[in-house]
Amino acid sequence: MRKNKNLIYISGPTGVGKTDLSIEIAKKFNTEIVSCDSRQFYKELKIGTSPPSNNQLAEVKHHFIHNKNIHDVYNVGKYEKEAISKLNSLFEKNESIVLVGGSGLYANSVIYGIDDFPDIPVKIRNKIIQEYESKGIKSLQNRLKLLDSKYCEEVDLNNKNRLIRAIEIIEYTGQKFSDLRTNKKKYRNFKTHIIVIECEREILYERINQRVNKMIKEGLEEEVFNLKSYKNLNTLNTVGYKEFFSYFEDKLSYSDTVNKIKQNTRNYAKRQITWFNKYKKSIKVHYKEDIESIINKLKQQL
Repeated sequence: MRKNKNLIYISGPTGVGKTDLSIEIAKKFNTEIVSCDSRQFYKELKIGTSPPSNNQLAEVKHHFIHNKNIHDVYNVGKYEKEAISKLNSLFEKNESIVLVGGSGLYANSVIYGIDDFPDIPVKIRNKIIQEYESKGIKSLQNRLKLLDSKYCEEVDLNNKNRLIRAIEIIEYTGQKFSDLRTNKKKYRNFKTHIIVIECEREILYERINQRVNKMIKEGLEEEVFNLKSYKNLNTLNTVGYKEFFSYFEDKLSYSDTVNKIKQNTRNYAKRQITWFNKYKKSIKVHYKEDIESIINKLKQQL
């Protein structure tokens, strides 16, 4: 029934203008927007994640914006199920839906699907998190190397969330994480069209720096201060928040904190660019490109 339905994914590094373009395209196609930004889900993170403004949310109906609490146990597997269910519902009345966000893994879960893993008991996860907090990331790296050397060679060893996820699944299932990964694409009853917004590196970095300045002006420090009791939550291991937590503990000066947020955001943008380069059949557009030009490129593919 939905063979002719289209998912239009707007991707690109942080600060490149995904939100603005997604709204323009949604208005052109008279449709709604589904977010795949894994930090904009959380209602407490109102400044540091640069969610759409109230005016932007009023222009076009958005889904998966501020729909979760930072204490909710949530992951990409749960998101995939909820997002696909929402898309199926939206496709009942829309020919096209816009997906937008820079969280590549969450986007891929919608476009291609991801492996299904069991829900892990909280006590197992908490035990591993406590190990990380007391012994550091090196402990997790060494443990994963012993449990699953194959996955250890593939994973980003500096990403504590990925390490914790693999270890908790191994501990719960008794199987190697690498053996449980099939990487098989799931059937989707819609076609996906990917737009990647590109920008010159120097200009992108300046846009990121200016956006961080804007967050600071809008009250990011106060937002993080009000969340400092929950700093150990994985949800808050997020650029813009973790740096201020260090500042509140007198581990960083104020200027170093702001500079660190800018630097870490730029590094994140570099990783995003690498990820989105994998989309070989995507429509590449310049961040300054006219909306009508982009729509024409998209319609040719549609």
